[in-house]
Amino acid sequence: MTIRVVIAGPRGKMGQEAVHTVMNDDNMELVAVLDHKELAPNLAQYEMFPDEYDVPVYTELHTLFDVIQADVFVDLTTPKVGYEHTKTALFAGVRPVIGTTGFSDAQLEELVSLSKTSEVGCIIAPNFAIGAVLMMKFAQMAANYFSDVEIIEMHHNRKLDAPSGTGVKTAQLIAQSRVKHKQGHPEEHENIAGARGADIEGMRIHSVRLPGLVAHQQVLFGGTGELLTIRHDSFDRKSFMTGVKLSIEKVMGLKELVYGLENIL
Repeated sequence: MTIRVVIAGPRGKMGQEAVHTVMNDDNMELVAVLDHKELAPNLAQYEMFPDEYDVPVYTELHTLFDVIQADVFVDLTTPKVGYEHTKTALFAGVRPVIGTTGFSDAQLEELVSLSKTSEVGCIIAPNFAIGAVLMMKFAQMAANYFSDVEIIEMHHNRKLDAPSGTGVKTAQLIAQSRVKHKQGHPEEHENIAGARGADIEGMRIHSVRLPGLVAHQQVLFGGTGELLTIRHDSFDRKSFMTGVKLSIEKVMGLKELVYGLENIL
């Protein structure tokens, strides 16, 4: 069966890679794209895509779903827009695959409930890179033996949310294994607010935003006389496409929301 796919955000760097990935997969068909700025009515007329990409462009998701029959909706936009898009897709019975991070806990709870009630599968992945998922799992394993840990996540300077969804997800997984305690000196104080980074369950997350970066993270575990570093680097957005393809395939068999690529591997 050919999976009919809609992609939101086709002009973004991740969106462009996703468009090429779906167009070059024999088991998928890109039936439409959603672009809030319609540069042309057809994707073939966009300068960043080949002439043979004959795919209609829509600016409103409700209109798109009224006209186009789709199986999966891939969103690679922003948290605010992505949240509304996900709700619209679920109400329309189209399975969302979301690569946008930065949703609040309340928003995630609402999406979980909506997906379960409607029995429409949904995948939200903080990171689509297989190596990044393994990095998170290895960190969770290491937390059984090292309770002192800090996370340094580094991304390009166009990223909107901090800390990253990958950083937060890593901390959440570590918290499931780690003996909870507050790190550092009991009487430490910050001479400059935020110097020690964000605090999650007593762990610290530090966010770096610089041009030239794509997506990178290292998890540092400290023990007596030793340091364990677990690191993952994405140098190219193509590294995320294996996870995007896998999510599109796997969401077809789901009837509820799954958060994290590690839960479908």
